[in-house]
Amino acid sequence: MRIGIFTGVTDESIGPGELARAVEDRGFESLFVAEHTHIPVTVTTPNPGGGEIPRDYYRNFDPFVSLAFAAAATERLRIGTAVALVVQRDPIILAKEVASLDAASGGRFELGVGVGWLREEMRNHGTDPRTRVALQRERLLAMTEIWTNQQAEFHGSFVDFDPLYSWPKPVQRPRPPIWLGGWGPSTHDRILDHADGWLAPVGIPLDELEKGITDLRQSAARRGRPPIPVIATLFQPRPGDLDRLAELGVHRTLLGIVPVLPRDEALRTLDHFAAVRRGIGYRGEDGGSVPDL
Repeated sequence: MRIGIFTGVTDESIGPGELARAVEDRGFESLFVAEHTHIPVTVTTPNPGGGEIPRDYYRNFDPFVSLAFAAAATERLRIGTAVALVVQRDPIILAKEVASLDAASGGRFELGVGVGWLREEMRNHGTDPRTRVALQRERLLAMTEIWTNQQAEFHGSFVDFDPLYSWPKPVQRPRPPIWLGGWGPSTHDRILDHADGWLAPVGIPLDELEKGITDLRQSAARRGRPPIPVIATLFQPRPGDLDRLAELGVHRTLLGIVPVLPRDEALRTLDHFAAVRRGIGYRGEDGGSVPDL
């Protein structure tokens, strides 16, 4: 099982380059960062985490800028989004950003995506929350066309463009891994349709995660597919939790630093996480490439 770090980067936190170096130096194999473009002043959508929306959500850096700094500051660290809000981004521009980051990093980028939860934020981008699942699917399919074809063309209900050229192409072929966030049977269907793996919900109890993994494997088997890889996220991890996730066959566990922390606190937290990781005998830097997903 691979072990990485999940956090955000803000104007009040440790910087992305120093953070990435610290993560790599402590033996973790990946760094994933979150996204919100903004937080509307007036919000009626309930916060899934409960309480007020954290200030980190409206102070965070653009994830692709953070990850570009992270890639430049490291040699082996895999970098990714958890999650990029595809329904709030232009697919042609996002395809360019993903391909550019994958090429510049030497093929180290992974795209975690989700449909989001903050309806007011979506509406500010011109997105109807009621159609965001279908919109995300089309945008991912359209982006894949751009990544995998010299002349890309797509005609759908939400995305429509005539043949175009767009380079660079991703180093990873046919494209960087796509991890789809969500929960329930419809999520499984979407993973099997247009993604490579499941990014399990943050904070999900381990018993529910185990059931989700079992259900996803059964869905894959019914379609003649091999088991689908899974990313889990833990906060305040204990060695027993990590052992259990490894036994469940989780591909990667992300240890979460939320809320984001200033430099000294972030480094102390990474030291603690490194001690937890060493205590279970798993090494984040396994030296291998990401398996074919």
